[in-house]
This record gives sequence, C-alpha cells and structure tokens, in this order.
Amino acid sequence: MRYTWINDYLLQKRAVTKDLKKEWNWIRYQIGGKMFAAICLDRDDKPYYINLKLEPSEGDFLRNQYPDIIPGYYSDKMHWNSVNPDGEVPDELLMDLLDKSYNLVLAGFSKKKQREVLGLTCCGTECAACDYYKSMCKGCNETSGKVFHTASGQSCSIYQCCVGKNKFSTCAECKKIPCEIWQATNIEK
Repeated sequence: MRYTWINDYLLQKRAVTKDLKKEWNWIRYQIGGKMFAAICLDRDDKPYYINLKLEPSEGDFLRNQYPDIIPGYYSDKMHWNSVNPDGEVPDELLMDLLDKSYNLVLAGFSKKKQREVLGLTCCGTECAACDYYKSMCKGCNETSGKVFHTASGQSCSIYQCCVGKNKFSTCAECKKIPCEIWQATNIEK
C-alpha cells in the first residue's frame, strides 16, 4: 500500500478506535462506535480499498476527477467512496478526505454525545484529567453543567452560554472565545 502513514494518521485523531472485522477482513477505524474509514483486505491481508464517507456531491465530484476513487466497495454508494491504496490520489487529498469522513461521522452524533465521545466538556476541559472528577464531580456532560465549582443546583456559566444559549457543542465553535465568561470561570485547584 502506498499510503503507509494512514494507520498512524487515523489513530492520532481524538477518540478513534481500531478493530479488525474478521468476517469482512476489514480494518475499521471508528469514532463513538461508528465507522468512518476502513482498509479492506484481500485473502492475503493485502489492502485493496480504503473506504471513507463523504457528502454525496463531493464524492461524486471526486469520482469524476480521479479514476482511483470509485463508489464505496460493499457500502452505500451514495455516501461511501473507495480509494485505490496503490493509486494516484495525492496524500494531502486523502488526508483531507479522511478528516472530512471523521468529522462527518462525528457530526452525526448529538452535541452532547459528541462531547462524551471526545471526552471533553463544552469548555474543552478533559474531565478524566481533573482531580475532582468522580470524587467531588460527576462531570459537565453527565450533570448538564452542574459541576463542583457552581452553587448547588446551578449550571456553570460557560455551560449555560455554550450549550443552553448558543447550542454549541464546545466553546471552540464560538467566535468570541476567549470571552469574559470563559475567562471569569478560572477554576483554582
């Protein structure tokens, strides 16, 4: 396979898991239990296709531009595309397509589920890395923002703004970051 970097590239993405679906002989890359890419292997375990998901119009456009991109092998031909692993698709383009596939599958989850899958709160904190997590605090996603540093029964002001008011998945979607609310909610350990 020409794209020897693909495994490392995909596994460095946040929350990606990898398995081998033995019945299909496919190496699958998933986020939140949903496949976003696969390396299809032949009987000798040699790659013969790289499958990825794209918006239908983009997939159609690329299939017309590159003979090494075809409708998804053994997949939904509208959303899935197969790339020849020894073909002429430029590395940078394949990286971009894999990024789009990852983001497309992630976007299919609710915003709350996206945060859970990524292991982040709306402000970007990793609960698992916090000393208070599980001892004093169940986490922002699990408590709808009612975390250890807020008054009893009240949600964190960042959560109220990000999730409640603006319907964002994380503050990273906001053009005002870092805002006054975000800066004022500096948690001292």
